[in-house]
Amino acid sequence: MTSPVDERLPLGRLAPLAVQHVLAMVAAPVSTVFLTAAALRLPPDRTASLLSAVLLLCGAGSLLQSLGVWTFGARLPFVMLPGGAAAALFLQIAHDHGPAVASGSVLLAAALLLAVLPLYARVVRLFPPLVMGVTVLLIGISMIRVAAQLVTGPGSTAPPKAVALAGVTVAVTVLAHLVLRGVWQRTAVLIGMAVGTLVAVTTGLGAFTPASGSGLSLPALLPYGAPKFDPVAALPLLVFSLTTLAEITGQTVLSSETAGRVPDPGRDVPRVARADALVSLAGGLFGTSLMVTSSENIGIGRLTGVRSRFVTAGAGGLLVLAGLVTPLSRLVAGLPAAVVGGSALVVYAVIAVMGIEMLSRAELGARSNSLVAALALAVGLLPLLAPNLYGGFPGWVRTIAGSGVVTGTLTAVLLQALFATSASHKDIQAPLLGPAARRRGAAR
Repeated sequence: MTSPVDERLPLGRLAPLAVQHVLAMVAAPVSTVFLTAAALRLPPDRTASLLSAVLLLCGAGSLLQSLGVWTFGARLPFVMLPGGAAAALFLQIAHDHGPAVASGSVLLAAALLLAVLPLYARVVRLFPPLVMGVTVLLIGISMIRVAAQLVTGPGSTAPPKAVALAGVTVAVTVLAHLVLRGVWQRTAVLIGMAVGTLVAVTTGLGAFTPASGSGLSLPALLPYGAPKFDPVAALPLLVFSLTTLAEITGQTVLSSETAGRVPDPGRDVPRVARADALVSLAGGLFGTSLMVTSSENIGIGRLTGVRSRFVTAGAGGLLVLAGLVTPLSRLVAGLPAAVVGGSALVVYAVIAVMGIEMLSRAELGARSNSLVAALALAVGLLPLLAPNLYGGFPGWVRTIAGSGVVTGTLTAVLLQALFATSASHKDIQAPLLGPAARRRGAAR
């Protein structure tokens, strides 16, 4: 019997599901490109080339993760995106040292990730369900914030029409999921986006404005010149590349459970990380920051019940096509941000709930486990609730500490290890104590 994750769907079912994945995640690469282009003041032709490169890399990474080649890719339903925090670090390095140094930093960070992977099996025990639950919950909450920023736009206050448009998209998605059956129910997110865009165009709540362009487009190799390698300047990205192992672990376990496969982090996480590093090496040559496996599609898989990795492979093929065919990439870029934000809110909220489900398996009734979860969530939520908390620190510290997923996960790992070591020490010492001493210790 074929496992759900290996199910090959007919083209008529696979195509709309693949399109749904593309539309759910495409805002991230497009917005990252335009942010990078604005920060580096790139002309329109280089912006178009960078957009083509990012879409191609997203597609190639999604194909690699979904289908797997040798020990690269876990053969799970994954898509790949440019990392948000990594892009911020890339731009900071480019601002301080120039884009050529930033590209060299990406290459160094990707190489470091490949180099440390042989040690991963030794530390995988540091990621029990308690830590994973914290990681997944923080991923969901952090991405909800990103979705909200798509609705608000450049300012901190969203126009009422943007909120209304996002609300319509969410409502249609929920209605489609409730009313429709079969394959149509599984495309609820896609239907929500389509109806949301139609409402935007017909009512004036938003605009569908594809960018100009025609023909095929190939990205430019080394757009900033030959990469320059400066380990000190690259330190922020080097540190960040190591912390991504925690997030990769949570996403791999989550994707495995969603796809109906027994999680095996020791086997699958290095494969996911190798694919991330390989695509990031290519990204450094084409002017992008680190590429990371994304959690976008996991929520869609959970929401729709479709577990096949060939759906995300189809999405990867569409992304490669979008990167090569300029009109298609410009068309995708024209989706109203509020529509994409509304759909993303549904997907990311589902991920947050999955984190809560994982925490429920961690025996939170135990005082040590509840304290670990509480403190890790507090540390992870602080950057979201108090964005200027680390404002007095150096820039690279602000960027790394400002990632709630990274800081929350590391806090959970450290506290979990501390309590586990303490418990083991007590177990060793207990036989050396008399019964009265053990009773006094228990009373304390």
